[in-house]
Amino acid sequence: MSRIIEQLTYDPGAPMLFGSGLFLFVFTAFLVVYLLLRKNTTGRLLYVAAFSLYFYYKSSGLWFALLLITATSDFIIGGRMHRTASVAARKALVVLSLAVNLGMLAYFKYYNFLVDMICGLIGEAGRLLGVESLANLAPLHYDIFLPVGVSFFTFQSISYILDLYRRRIEPVGKWIDYLFFVSFFPQLVAGPIIRARDFIPQIRRRPEVSREEFGEGLFLVVCGLLKKGVISDYISLNFVDRIFDAPTLYTGLENLIGVYGYALQIYCDFSGYSDMAIGIALLLGFRFNINFDSPYCSATITEFWRRWHISLSSWLKDYLYISLGGNRRGRIRTYVNLMITMLLGGLWHGASFRFILWGGLHGVSLAVHKWAMSRFPRAFKADGAQMPLWRKLAGILLTFHLVCLGWIFFRAPSASIGFDVLKQIFTAFHPEVFLQFVGGYPTVSLLMLAGFLFHFMPRRLDLGLRSIVTRSPLIVQALILVAVIFILVQMKSAGVQPFIYFQF
Repeated sequence: MSRIIEQLTYDPGAPMLFGSGLFLFVFTAFLVVYLLLRKNTTGRLLYVAAFSLYFYYKSSGLWFALLLITATSDFIIGGRMHRTASVAARKALVVLSLAVNLGMLAYFKYYNFLVDMICGLIGEAGRLLGVESLANLAPLHYDIFLPVGVSFFTFQSISYILDLYRRRIEPVGKWIDYLFFVSFFPQLVAGPIIRARDFIPQIRRRPEVSREEFGEGLFLVVCGLLKKGVISDYISLNFVDRIFDAPTLYTGLENLIGVYGYALQIYCDFSGYSDMAIGIALLLGFRFNINFDSPYCSATITEFWRRWHISLSSWLKDYLYISLGGNRRGRIRTYVNLMITMLLGGLWHGASFRFILWGGLHGVSLAVHKWAMSRFPRAFKADGAQMPLWRKLAGILLTFHLVCLGWIFFRAPSASIGFDVLKQIFTAFHPEVFLQFVGGYPTVSLLMLAGFLFHFMPRRLDLGLRSIVTRSPLIVQALILVAVIFILVQMKSAGVQPFIYFQF
């Protein structure tokens, strides 16, 4: 009994993760009851919502109350908005919802950052004016716990309110339906961000999983486990973290390989989670849209953002960029809107100037590409499908390195360490150590090579592998899953590593 209570209790050092043995055991037990409730719609909704709250409790403790606050407030606001004809009143309700959701984000993610920035500005003004009390103003910091996934479920709830305001959807009729939508556990803590108009119509539909859908879901879960538990975790713990902890101790070549390693790590980590979330949802009878589409195959930075974290990039486009005016108010305003969108997108990832720098780099790159397409339409295209092969390959190489430049500051603990990485690459490269590196890090080298080969694999081969797993007999699928779990156990060099996007 004490072991059962221990597993049911929140442990800050051991959050429930998809790749953990605890989740596999709990999900198996959950699935048995879920199948028994398949024909009982109300019972199924209550059961899944309760399990989702338990899942979030195992990730963030008693802060699961925030999820209940979000679900309750926006359910009430949405219902009230639907019954209100006055445009002014509807706008006021939207503002109220934004105040609740963005207020939570502002406090939990940005309070100390904003206090530091404001006190810094006041201190600078005090020094210029000679006011000692202002110049020496010390910021009041709080030790604030960041609930896992707060950025994801608040954005998801905001999209529901904005779609209601724009009359694109009808409000849900019952609170339990809305709680189900906001808290659905596969995508709760790290996305993808699902839209109400895509997901809510599926909630009360009896879950039916075909033989093909079961195989597809299993394939996605297996791919996610391999990406996260084998490639991402191993190269992170055994190489990438060492580079970014002390870049000056390594040659420029090792720093460059470390940057390539982080590009692969963050892709395998985040797309691996998305694959597992989409696969688990499919096994339960729900279909999510794709969240990653081989982003490093992009020939332009515009194409990259159509392939990377698609649920977030499309959210920023639909609810921020277009709301700012999009490209409807002239060329200069379009560039400004792009910059604002990407700067806020960077800030969404964390309260740090390095994330703003990362967002600014992508904002400038998108604006320059949009300008080039308008100025030289024959030479610059939106994506590689419209380019000759040689230009597409050159574009992929350029775009990948531009993205890697951004990843340096995204990953580095500080901007100064990011510049140290660049300094080593450009001033102490030493290509002659390459064979020595491969000999010293054989497993890391092999996993990075395999990871990039699979990423750049032609789509027809990917679909062929998916088809093989999907059409295999159940016993073969079970053996594939067992083999993957065995590989994970053999490769594990430490405890289960949290997903990178849990911090966002």
